[in-house]
Amino acid sequence: MQIRFFHPLSIFLLMVFSHVTFAASGDDATPSHTYKLDGALKNKFEHATEIGSSRFSVRNSRVGITGDIDGVYGYRVQVELSDEGQFKPLDLSATIKPVKGLSFTLGQTSIPLFNTYIVSPSEMMFANRAFIGKYFLSTRDLGLNTRYDFSIGKVPTRLEFGVYNGHAINNPVWKKKKSYGGRLTVGSMKGVRVSAKAYNYLNDEQTHHLFYGADLRYEATNWKLETEVMKRESKTDFHTDLLAYYLQGAYVLPLNTKLFNSLIPALRWDGISDTQGDAGFDVKRLTAGLGFGSNRGRISSTLRVDYEWYFVTNSPSIFKSPEVGSDKITVELLLRF
Repeated sequence: MQIRFFHPLSIFLLMVFSHVTFAASGDDATPSHTYKLDGALKNKFEHATEIGSSRFSVRNSRVGITGDIDGVYGYRVQVELSDEGQFKPLDLSATIKPVKGLSFTLGQTSIPLFNTYIVSPSEMMFANRAFIGKYFLSTRDLGLNTRYDFSIGKVPTRLEFGVYNGHAINNPVWKKKKSYGGRLTVGSMKGVRVSAKAYNYLNDEQTHHLFYGADLRYEATNWKLETEVMKRESKTDFHTDLLAYYLQGAYVLPLNTKLFNSLIPALRWDGISDTQGDAGFDVKRLTAGLGFGSNRGRISSTLRVDYEWYFVTNSPSIFKSPEVGSDKITVELLLRF
């Protein structure tokens, strides 16, 4: 007898189609079950102007499904189809909502530290992430996250607290001490929103960091402005402290062409540095971008052209190649559904 092993992508697609079939074939006794499929495909070309080299890449190829059952249970499954050639599960979590506003999410899920518009490919304002979202910590872990949504007067407010393994995704290690952190968010994505957060990250005997920071954003009908600062304090002698920040904004101008219906100029100033004095590193970057947006029902796209100017003092080891710290032009096509 021959035993066949299925690729993880085949299993995921089978799950999605089985889910769709089940939802469509239910009767009046079937619990209320709503779901949403989503995805993002992010392809880009980069040219390092100071070095003269360039590359094409598929930066993200994500597919996910979010579901709700009777307003009491929920789930989130999201996978990266190719992360440098490797299939990688991202979100694998289930949620229970015992009372209005309160939820408990167990599984592989986001930690309460980063803004989605900084780390999520479908929401980012630029082709490349801000330093905070790229070099500080993995945005997900295995654990339990508690969230409580309420209002102070008419102002939406959210409290979050999570406990995690502290070894990032897809690594269910046994540990005596867990990583933990929380976040307070006041306001909504429209208008003014501010949040403060802290996260105690215990990875191993050599890696123990305390992260803390705050962010402020304002979004109007056709423009938005966002800023954030975050500090990483090392509790061991094996790592240095880090400080990172960004200030970014974008404006949406309507267009009436066959291909595009919006023009989006954007500007960002961000930086990252350590605290080793003259031996440490300090990197600042100015990014100017121009996006051409198209919204066609459930599918939207952005054709984006960015130019990055780097100002580097002592190139950091976190830059894995000379091209990373070089001035560069990036052309990106992002599709979302």
